[in-house]
Amino acid sequence: MRWTAWLRAPLWLLVPAMLLPYYWMAIGAFKTVGELLRQPPTLWPQAPTGRNFFNPDWAGTTADPDRLAGILQLQVEGHGFLRFYANSLLVTLVVTAASLLAASFVAFVLTKRPFPGSRWLFRALLLSMMLPWEVTIVPNFVTVARLGWINHYAALLVPGLAKPFVVFYFHQAMRAVPDELVAAATLDGAGTLAIWWRVVLPLLRPALAAIAIPVAVGEWNNFLWPLLVVNDAAMLTLPLQLGKMAGDLSFNPQSAAVLMAGSLLASLPAVLLFLRLQRQFVAGLQAGATKG
Repeated sequence: MRWTAWLRAPLWLLVPAMLLPYYWMAIGAFKTVGELLRQPPTLWPQAPTGRNFFNPDWAGTTADPDRLAGILQLQVEGHGFLRFYANSLLVTLVVTAASLLAASFVAFVLTKRPFPGSRWLFRALLLSMMLPWEVTIVPNFVTVARLGWINHYAALLVPGLAKPFVVFYFHQAMRAVPDELVAAATLDGAGTLAIWWRVVLPLLRPALAAIAIPVAVGEWNNFLWPLLVVNDAAMLTLPLQLGKMAGDLSFNPQSAAVLMAGSLLASLPAVLLFLRLQRQFVAGLQAGATKG
């Protein structure tokens, strides 16, 4: 047991390396500008403030570092932080739900309803996983532009629905579903859609939760693709807005505390999602690990 504990030591060393940046961001969101820029830095806010979120003293045009607009007061062409938050939530929820449902149905057909050429189709999906996503940026952008989807939600939603890795993941998870169960449902007169929806999906809840977390976090943090297809302030997502604020730090260092507040708010959905689905996440990983 002692040797086993020593083998876990590297994992414990990773914990502070992962938590320290988040902790620094969280306390920075409640520090004043002066305290945030102080050297040596403080490890806890000496005068906690909520003005980085909402500053009642902000006059709208002042350049006073102590009277900067809070993150909830910032406007980009008449659109505020909550609009960008809503855009990111919409894209993340729709793409995550639709891509998981589509991938699970494709995996169900390939696994439980094979047809001539289905094996070659699955191999083509595996082959597409070897291509970096960046390779498809140019053709995807040309397609989206020709369809007239630039600065439309379709450009943010549709390209993210195709996820070969998720199909592969469900293909492996689907093998644990007994063929006899599918055959019994077929004998009872259930169609392919009914079997997938009523029989198979309920059995895949741990797998759905396990893959939903990385898919949702990936969509929530997506920066490059929205940067290419969105230039209208009304369509900005959180990563785009926070990226612009980070780029302005060299011109306005006083906005660092406001950026910390925005980053803290942006991180909350991912943290809450993991805390809500952590049991299902672990169960889904264990199911995949013990599958023979």
